[in-house]
Amino acid sequence: MSCYNLCNPCGPTPLANSCNEPCVRQCEDSHVAIQPPAVLVTLPGPILSSFPQNTAVGSSASAAVGSNL
Repeated sequence: MSCYNLCNPCGPTPLANSCNEPCVRQCEDSHVAIQPPAVLVTLPGPILSSFPQNTAVGSSASAAVGSNL
């Protein structure tokens, strides 16, 4: 079974980034043949959804270690 990923990335990664977007993935329909008599039944593919919460925090400068008083 192949699925189509409909989830989009949050975008470019800035120094501080927070993302809380829904993610949906829909799979192909399934076909079932029932005999006798021959009947074709199409079952809709499942739709899987989640709500990922990603947070990234960074810095472009290194933190100072220690201090001079």
